[in-house]
Amino acid sequence: MVGSVHGTAVPEPPDEKGRSGERGVRPNEPHRSPGKRTWPDFWIPALAVPPLALLAAASWFGRRVRPSADDWCFLPVVRDEGIAGIVGTFYLDDNGRIANGLLVGAYAKFGVAGHQWFALVSGVLMLGILAAVTVAALRRAGLTAPRGTALLIASMVTALFLFVTTNTYKTFYWPAAAVSHTLPPVLACAAVIPLLRARSRRGRTVALAVAFLMGLVIGTLSEETTVVVVVVLVAVMLVGFRVFPAHARTYGWAWCAAGIAGTGTGALILLASPGSRARRERYGAQNSALLDPDSLIGSLRGFGEIVVTVATTWQYLGAVAVGLLLGLLAERADGRPTRPPAHRPLLVATGALAVLVSGYLCTVITYPAFGERVATTNRLWNDYLLLYIVLLVGAGLLLGQAVRATGRSTAPVKAVCAALCVLVCVGPAIALVRLDTNMEARAERWDRQDRWLRERAAAGAEVLPYKPVTVSGMLEPFSRQGRNPWPAGCVADYYHLDHVTYSTVLP
Repeated sequence: MVGSVHGTAVPEPPDEKGRSGERGVRPNEPHRSPGKRTWPDFWIPALAVPPLALLAAASWFGRRVRPSADDWCFLPVVRDEGIAGIVGTFYLDDNGRIANGLLVGAYAKFGVAGHQWFALVSGVLMLGILAAVTVAALRRAGLTAPRGTALLIASMVTALFLFVTTNTYKTFYWPAAAVSHTLPPVLACAAVIPLLRARSRRGRTVALAVAFLMGLVIGTLSEETTVVVVVVLVAVMLVGFRVFPAHARTYGWAWCAAGIAGTGTGALILLASPGSRARRERYGAQNSALLDPDSLIGSLRGFGEIVVTVATTWQYLGAVAVGLLLGLLAERADGRPTRPPAHRPLLVATGALAVLVSGYLCTVITYPAFGERVATTNRLWNDYLLLYIVLLVGAGLLLGQAVRATGRSTAPVKAVCAALCVLVCVGPAIALVRLDTNMEARAERWDRQDRWLRERAAAGAEVLPYKPVTVSGMLEPFSRQGRNPWPAGCVADYYHLDHVTYSTVLP
């Protein structure tokens, strides 16, 4: 079962009487026999039900998604020119993101159905990656935890990442935004799995290759996630001489260097592309503009507002809660409780700085295009928001280990954490039901207008009226009472029309 991790026992040094401590257990610490179920083996998986139910319901609601905004422009290109066509459009004209174009083509190839299945596929993918990383990390650390622990951590992180947001539609349901900002940080986590599972020279070589290749993908997928990856890897290299064991230090640096090299190579390919140059010119995001004092100050002000918003969102305590439970329940393979690492202040400080530095740099590179809206365009935060949530889980783990080391009863703390795991899912569940109601209403209107436009176009019409049908602040043709025509031209291409005109009523 996912989350049942049994590590290899680490021999303890002999005690003062010369007896080996390999199988020693502290008098007051219960020893979990392999294969024997304990009470946490039952209630820990139960705590995973609320976040998993959120993800399942959200995936089911994805059947109501319909194209909007950029989707209107992607669909005709993929339909007429295939995936190669959208990749070429991205590289030559739009933004230079080759890997982004591949992923967009992968779902747009199936038309409206691709948009409807995107939530399910991406949600399962993210949950699977985060669960695999958690299992590999526990096994690498030689820790055992109650069955379902990895699933609880992964499902809680996924639910917080996707649904504790002011606009879940743009974070989870809008494929164009999810491919650019939601998926990339999770895909970057996947590169850690071969590193954690490597046991031989061949495995370590594979891990290095995966780090480089995944970095190459991230570099051509998302500029913001590229910044986050480089900042994190540089931070790991800087503290590695204090944190890494001597025998693993060289390889740890080599793995980080491989990731930085791959990400840097991908970023150079992206920045040198005609599409990236055109995008920077459109939004005035050349190097001189990025370093302009007004832009830097505006970015700092916007990032400050983001920090306040995220830090005061109490639902993120769910990440601390699952980390606390892991610290209270995890044991070493010989049955001893885990102990806080010697360098925990350095680890916490480094993690916090990595979040703040990468978040501010991401704000700097998006400020020219979004201006003051960077503080309210929540999908732009996702590139570093996942790092923040993971840091909270780590902080909870350290706190749990410290609480356990006091020797006092941990039952009250466990009860509070269990209650938090349930409570943090209540608000997102209510918001998700409301969003589904809006999505259903929009899907009904969109389908009716879609049928009418197809019928009229098939009958030979060249110009037809179009009424904007919006949800969750998504852009549609003729927004702002018809003053903004974009992307009306793409809608016309999608229906094989010369152009569409603004209408205030549905057909």
